[in-house]
Amino acid sequence: MPRAKPATRDHHPAKVRRAPPGVKRSSKIPALKIPRDAQGIELDFDGRVVKLTNLKKLFWPELGITKRDLIQYYADVASALLPHLVDRAMVMKRYPNGAAGEFFFMKRAPEPRPIWIEICSIEHSSGNIIDFPMIQDLPSLLWLINLGCIDLNQWYARCDDVDRPDYLHFDLDPVPGANFEKVVEAALTIREALESLKIRCYAKTTGSKGIHVYVPIVRGPTQKQVWGFAKEFAHALAAQAPELLTAVYKVSNRPKGRVLVDYNQNSWGRTLASIYSVRPAARASVSTPVTWSELEKGIKIDDFRIDNVPARVRRLGDLWKPLLANRGRFRLEAYL
Repeated sequence: MPRAKPATRDHHPAKVRRAPPGVKRSSKIPALKIPRDAQGIELDFDGRVVKLTNLKKLFWPELGITKRDLIQYYADVASALLPHLVDRAMVMKRYPNGAAGEFFFMKRAPEPRPIWIEICSIEHSSGNIIDFPMIQDLPSLLWLINLGCIDLNQWYARCDDVDRPDYLHFDLDPVPGANFEKVVEAALTIREALESLKIRCYAKTTGSKGIHVYVPIVRGPTQKQVWGFAKEFAHALAAQAPELLTAVYKVSNRPKGRVLVDYNQNSWGRTLASIYSVRPAARASVSTPVTWSELEKGIKIDDFRIDNVPARVRRLGDLWKPLLANRGRFRLEAYL
């Protein structure tokens, strides 16, 4: 076999390390109810044993939400969530003492770990090879949340080619002086501009202060090219709506009362909280897909929380299924 080219700033060899042949991936997502009175339990998914620990620890003391409740939430939305995570490297953001406690980022899959946790090994331009975990099924999802991960941060590109993403996005974040109503107005402005180019887009709340607008694209352009398109688009749109939007990246230079169209989150190696991610916010809000008609009528970040999103998913299904489909994706090459 020819030897892979070494990593550069624009080329990053990656390899998927699958679970051993005798350990089958769990394809079904069973209904799961975690006991409320247990401090720790073991769950067996056809040989994949997951140990859940410290289940009574309060992760949101003011709300009475425990680590058990967080894990139960992810089990409840797993059928809608997992397809958006499969075969993507995960950056772990761990909150061992709950939402209000200190957190730390972790890229390398911890040791020891179950032998069935699949790995995305990515070579960086420095020569370092980092073994990121991948969330492939319900057992691996529960394993990751048990590490104290409140939200989920997956890569934009799948592990078979980590330099070529299958979507681009705009992170709409209010600058001081702008409220959430302005963020909603900004999202609707982004949609209008994208649709004028025949580009479909989909929105979700960030679960924090803003809105994410995603565009499913045909995989092909590099992450750098996707970032370049997002930058040009953001600056062009901000120039057309200067009283509403800004694309100025330097914090001290941003005009007050605007909404930042953050294109830099499209850079290689960056991540955003995935859909259905619980956020470490005061109300345990969730990054939730929303329809454009909901945005037009008006929503609030705290409308979507750990206690009500599972019922919403059961009622509406996954509003972001189009981001998983082959049809309807935009060919970005025409604008590069």
